[in-house]
Amino acid sequence: MKSLTLAASLALAIGVAAPSLVSPNYAQASEPAMVNQQVTDALSNPLRKAANVERDQYRHPGETLSFFEIKPSDTLVELWPGGGWYAEILAPYLAKEGHYIAANFDANPPEGLEVPGYRIRLGKALDSWLQSHSDKLGQASSIPFDPPRLVSLGAPNSADAVLTFRNLHNWAKAGALEEVFASVYEVLKPGGTFGVVEHRANPGMDLSTGYMVQDEMIALAEKAGFTLVASSEVNANPKDSKDHPKGVWTLPPSLRLGEQDKAKYLAIGESDRMTLKFIKKPKA
Repeated sequence: MKSLTLAASLALAIGVAAPSLVSPNYAQASEPAMVNQQVTDALSNPLRKAANVERDQYRHPGETLSFFEIKPSDTLVELWPGGGWYAEILAPYLAKEGHYIAANFDANPPEGLEVPGYRIRLGKALDSWLQSHSDKLGQASSIPFDPPRLVSLGAPNSADAVLTFRNLHNWAKAGALEEVFASVYEVLKPGGTFGVVEHRANPGMDLSTGYMVQDEMIALAEKAGFTLVASSEVNANPKDSKDHPKGVWTLPPSLRLGEQDKAKYLAIGESDRMTLKFIKKPKA
């Protein structure tokens, strides 16, 4: 049986017709946000790995965090930090006044539960990193997050911001995207920020490619109770044609084809990405 396209499968999930790519009325940032000194300091903190710093050219962390208006005093939850690329920036940034919480891969899943080995490995590595640098990271902590099995992100109305970077496709494949959005809504304070960066699809693309349709993600977030207040093209990449043999993982940093056409994909760079800022709108 042919796989459902991304548009068809998510339209079924959220109970709306598959949307077009016509953008709704919301503010679109025409220029990158100004990066404040505290964010700049976090970008150059000594806990960052050199290999991660090299990828700033693709991920624009200073402009992205400034666009989301993340404050040093925030209580912030990052969903599935993975290898800790953003954790190396966010945890030091929030160390003095705020609180960084990693909604991490479950490093100790129940016996008999089938879990990809890389998730356990990365989950343990991030927990260890947070513990080993606890003297520099303030209240930084970790909780297990494994939708749809584990979806709680903390006490209701306790977080100022929740951020997720290139994870929505994983939860969509697991059929858990609605539950994730509901959990984010619950943990955020009224008016709190939900920041999303995700690989951006063309119409009709399959879930297996790793790309997601921007308008569908907006519709799903709005169904959960969020209001889209702004979008940014800071993480856009017009070189990304999105028709690669191994989906988004054909591009760096994964480079799933190995040496085959490596120079071509390095020249394209990392994927074209949507950058969306939502706020929690209190439900009537």
